[in-house]
Amino acid sequence: MARTTPPSGQTNGTPSGEHTADPATWDIELLRVLVRRKETRIDAQWTVHPQLKQDLLPDEWREVTDLMAKVTGIVGHRFSEVLSKAEPTSSGHA
Repeated sequence: MARTTPPSGQTNGTPSGEHTADPATWDIELLRVLVRRKETRIDAQWTVHPQLKQDLLPDEWREVTDLMAKVTGIVGHRFSEVLSKAEPTSSGHA
């Protein structure tokens, strides 16, 4: 699932050390594409940060869904190609 990562030197949203004039920078994972392999099966999935999903209009959400389906298809297919070249399947067991 998507997650938020605090800036280095901070934990639980509380700055460590003295307060500085610079605003804290947070890394927020909005989209994630996960490709898994189990034996010869490749599974590509994606997820979006819950707040981003709530903030999108229905047409925007459909567009994101369509684009991410294409992304996972491309990434999964490419991953599968690379694996098949790296580890050719054997025809039997010894």
